[in-house]
Amino acid sequence: MAGLPTALLDNDEEAKRFDLLVLRTQLAILQALPDFVTLRERLQAIASALEEQEAIPAIKAQLVLIQAVAGDEWWEDVTVVMLEAARKKLRTLVKLIEKGKKNTVYTDFDDELGGGTTINLPGISTGMNLAKFKDKARQFLRAHESHLSLQRLRRNQPLTTSDLEELERMLIEAGGTTEVIAQAKEQSHGLGIFIRSLVGLDRETAKQAFSQFVVGTTATASQIEFIDLIVQYLTENGVMDAARLYESPFTDISQQGPEALFLPARVTEMVRVLDDIRKRAVA
Repeated sequence: MAGLPTALLDNDEEAKRFDLLVLRTQLAILQALPDFVTLRERLQAIASALEEQEAIPAIKAQLVLIQAVAGDEWWEDVTVVMLEAARKKLRTLVKLIEKGKKNTVYTDFDDELGGGTTINLPGISTGMNLAKFKDKARQFLRAHESHLSLQRLRRNQPLTTSDLEELERMLIEAGGTTEVIAQAKEQSHGLGIFIRSLVGLDRETAKQAFSQFVVGTTATASQIEFIDLIVQYLTENGVMDAARLYESPFTDISQQGPEALFLPARVTEMVRVLDDIRKRAVA
């Protein structure tokens, strides 16, 4: 058979067969093909066989992923990106499956080379994708958290054009390309919101923004816990949509949302504060 179209030398035949199986599964998802179920079962069987070899250190290191792929829950919302990540982590482990548990396939046919077809996989690229860039940018920004523009963003202070230019320069210095930064801006609806989602909002700033709901009042324990959850969410994620107030973990405190704990005017003010925090990140 002809070699794969790549400059990399890879003699691991079983790994390449696994690559092909994953590719077919990805195409089945993208094209809604009926053979997805069969392909999924083949990948689950491979994962189950790997799971039985957990004594091998290389397999043990990926045991959580292997068990997930072998089960059914992981497949309920599986995406092309999830499959690609699993392929990269498991392809070199396939050869470690016991020989007796591999099916031997005999073929007798003439190989014919047909015309080439270009297949585009959304979300998969040979360069840096957004998920990888987020990890790199997060580490870089945390290492430079004393930067004035970054501090202004974390403390919810108004951003200037110069601040936004500095923040974008930091992303480029972190290894971001023009394309991936543009993608990040589009998905987050702004550069400031994207960076805030990586570094979070300063905790004291978040507490101060919502202090009016608890400080100097006769707030109940449930009200205080509700506000603390908002502060915690902003500290970790930087901004928060008001719709989150009606989802877990907030509904774990009040199933009816904030209206069951606060007067309507206070809920309106709560939403206004959240919106203001978001607008400050947009600049």
